[in-house]
Amino acid sequence: MAVTLGAVAVLCVLALELISSREYIFLPDKAHPVAPLVSFAGAHEPTSGGIYFVDVIVRKATLLEQLLGGLHSGASLYPANEVVPAGVSGSQQQQVDASEMKNSQQVAAAVALRAAGRKVTTVENGAIVEEVEPGMPAAHGLRPTDVIVAIDGKQVRSPADVSRLMAGKLVGTGFRFTVLRSGRRVTESLTTVRAAPGSKRGVIGVFLAPSETIRLPIRVSIDAHGVGGPSAGLAFALDVLQELGRNVDHGHKIAATGEIFLNGTVGPIGGIRQKTIGAREAGVDAFLVPAGQNAADARKYAHGLRIIPVKNFQQALHALSTLPPGR
Repeated sequence: MAVTLGAVAVLCVLALELISSREYIFLPDKAHPVAPLVSFAGAHEPTSGGIYFVDVIVRKATLLEQLLGGLHSGASLYPANEVVPAGVSGSQQQQVDASEMKNSQQVAAAVALRAAGRKVTTVENGAIVEEVEPGMPAAHGLRPTDVIVAIDGKQVRSPADVSRLMAGKLVGTGFRFTVLRSGRRVTESLTTVRAAPGSKRGVIGVFLAPSETIRLPIRVSIDAHGVGGPSAGLAFALDVLQELGRNVDHGHKIAATGEIFLNGTVGPIGGIRQKTIGAREAGVDAFLVPAGQNAADARKYAHGLRIIPVKNFQQALHALSTLPPGR
């Protein structure tokens, strides 16, 4: 049976749509209300307005999407090494994203409770592995989200302890790292290499961050339904404070994005183009974004949406309090 040119063309398009490329595609996702995700004893349900968080749909692009970058409105294409760090598998990156989301929820609750005058305490409990350098010793023993709790049997409470315990040792020195990995204690033996040609400093090639246990005065639960990463922290903190009884949104629908830290500082995030489009599609009244480049980029895609740059949580609260009365 003869195959027409049209049928061949259709088969080619189907193949291009089914085969994954080496690039990732970022797509807008309509902003979501935070309140249905948050629960704690005594929470006040919002009656008007509301806080919204924004997300980005991230997945492997198909060959067709790679060839036709404008196939989806608001889409951006990125090489794999800009989305998943070298030496990290897709499943490991998902673990990192889930860990960052879990931590951002605890930090957001802590920031909100402190703003409400409640006591929050923190305890340092190790050094969390954020990234390992490909080809370095750490890449053969440590994984992102591992928490280093001891070196050669000596307790580690912070990244500074790691530096102190490894300082002054010759290049080629072996160390036993005890880490918490998926709830289990694991010991990995690693030997240092030169930090640079001619250097006398020994390194293993790892980037660390503080690992802290946050103790809240009440149990706050946030179910993000599988969304990963830390960028919803500001939105979570605003909503928790709203549900604690503070009039945060002043009757407005407010979208917010930004990583939040325990001192209330708001840090930059990725995917600002898609997040701005997602905020617009939800019909919010204003969009709070980290000050600096994020705010500059958000204004490019605002199309009339009010963009409010913020550096910290208190500035965000003040900015919202100065908006004209909401509906």
